[in-house]
Amino acid sequence: MLYVACEGESTEPDYLQYLNERFGDGDGRARQPFRIQPVYRRNGWTPSGVVEAARKAAGEDEAWALFDRDQWDDIPQAVKDAAESGIELAFSHPSFDLWLLLHFQSFGGAQSGSSKLVVEKLRQAKGADAFKDYDKRGDKSIKGARRDALKGREDKAVAHARSLVASCTHGLCKPGQAQTEPVGEDVARQSHQEWAARSGHTPDCPVLQRDPSTDVWRLLVRLGIVVREPAIAVGPQTRN
Repeated sequence: MLYVACEGESTEPDYLQYLNERFGDGDGRARQPFRIQPVYRRNGWTPSGVVEAARKAAGEDEAWALFDRDQWDDIPQAVKDAAESGIELAFSHPSFDLWLLLHFQSFGGAQSGSSKLVVEKLRQAKGADAFKDYDKRGDKSIKGARRDALKGREDKAVAHARSLVASCTHGLCKPGQAQTEPVGEDVARQSHQEWAARSGHTPDCPVLQRDPSTDVWRLLVRLGIVVREPAIAVGPQTRN
């Protein structure tokens, strides 16, 4: 059982339920059954509110905080709170929409917190016909045909997300440095820089400068949905 608190009230909880339905029963071999309990509320939370909600809901169970860059100013505090409580981070810069796009294509180029180009690319991506009206009239749900469009593309999304770590402008960030296994209660708490570095970025790479990037891939590796090193080739990043 994992508790995943979400900044948003629609897209992220829908996606987590999709993971439950598609992969939650395990595969009878290496991947064990799991259950994600999405934690969210109407009108959402700030990033630090997401971390606090995860802490309260999970108790002794594993907890993740899933939030975006957007224009929030309390992200550094959210990272510190997560480190103190041992709550895993699934941070996306500029937004969770980037994670969806990476199922269909690579992407590159700093977005400064804006999701406009990411959403435009998602609507136009090959194989993403179900997303052509995504975020029009406020519809950011992940149901029906949109779920079907994501199926079988998990390896590609993880590979593209890992390549964003490798291409981080900091220069020393490497996806192979990422950590996905739970941290035991008997392990000393890490600094907030070390905790944020579980994503593969170096401890001195500022979280707000990881643009573009998304750590959602670590959740899929943690659950055994995708192996740590997806065996697919990834071409050059698509620039804006």
